[in-house]
Amino acid sequence: MPFMKGPAPIRRTIKYLEAGRLCLKDQLKILTVNYNIHGQSHQGAREFVFWHLPHIQYKNPQVQIATFKNVTPSPFIRAFYDTGDHMLIDIDGRSKDEIYEHLIRVVGKDRETLMAENIAKEKKDNPANFGVGCDRHCICEIPGQIPCPGTCPLPNHMRGKFRRANKD
Repeated sequence: MPFMKGPAPIRRTIKYLEAGRLCLKDQLKILTVNYNIHGQSHQGAREFVFWHLPHIQYKNPQVQIATFKNVTPSPFIRAFYDTGDHMLIDIDGRSKDEIYEHLIRVVGKDRETLMAENIAKEKKDNPANFGVGCDRHCICEIPGQIPCPGTCPLPNHMRGKFRRANKD
């Protein structure tokens, strides 16, 4: 498989990408990570970009994420909001997990919001749905469909036992 090549190919599997816990707030539009590829104080930022950035990109497709390498003496993350404001987060000397947890607390959605969004996503208010728990009990309630066989018998050519009998 071609996607299983390179350093740490587990990062490209769906199971790994869906395991991310950081869903960014709706107001956040751009997230930039600035770090150097050399230096001990940048080690956590490098590992964060390597291990956790795929999670964030997968869970937040509406957010533009950019990384800038070797342009700053100290690593930081800048979050740009739709109002034009921005937030600067210092990640100098932190580990990848400390950075991830801090981002969850600062720019991530809280647990109650995530639960409400999951409930709204699962809600079945689509008019095309029918059955138990939906607006329509049976497809026969939709105009233009065949009447329900429980209330009006189907024509013989639509019933299986008559079709098989006619073939013999």
